[in-house]
Amino acid sequence: MVIEKLEPSKHKEGRWLVWFEDGSLVRVGEGDVVSLSLYAGKELTEDEAAALAAAAERGKLMERAVGLLALRPMSRKELLDKLTEPPRRRRKPNAKTVEPPEPDPDTLYRQSEALRESAEAAADRLEELGLLNDGEYAKTVVRHYAGKGYGVRKLRDELYRRGVPREYWEDALSEAEPDRDEVYGLARKKLRDGEPTRENLKKVSDYLARRGFGWEEITAALDRLRSEEETE
Repeated sequence: MVIEKLEPSKHKEGRWLVWFEDGSLVRVGEGDVVSLSLYAGKELTEDEAAALAAAAERGKLMERAVGLLALRPMSRKELLDKLTEPPRRRRKPNAKTVEPPEPDPDTLYRQSEALRESAEAAADRLEELGLLNDGEYAKTVVRHYAGKGYGVRKLRDELYRRGVPREYWEDALSEAEPDRDEVYGLARKKLRDGEPTRENLKKVSDYLARRGFGWEEITAALDRLRSEEETE
């Protein structure tokens, strides 16, 4: 493979376009141009061509990772899962297509391991840049769900579901101490104009439990509902 032309991208800073004599194009980063000693007219060996292809794939993976984080914050685990998930095959209705043969298991394993390694490297770099931070993400998740009126159990469930390491949980949860007035407000809203009968209070209790509140907060809210009835 001989490089016919090497030029910087007009649309993305730091990206270079590598054109080959056969008309094919590879996009790589500025650092790859330097580390691989690329220049117009250079004939690449088989190893150099493989290294260039790997660099291009790493660049695409990093761009995808940045794009995913631009859509919404996520944990390192969520990002890695997204970057390494198998591509979806799209078929047009009634289209007759010949599926390519599946690679053998050893090849699939090597490809999966290589992709995972590249994804881990991309995540490491994004953490260095401050674009990926599990500690801050944990606080974001807690603030979001606490603001929607959920209790600590629900917050823990969300942190677990999103793959946030447990080492960040307590610091994040310390910002979401249960507000008994808020729990009572939810209980009052659920009861509406109903009487605080055993049946109705059971429904309120189950509702608060589903929202992740502990028995202590639930009991306090139910006691206030009962005391309201007694004073009226």
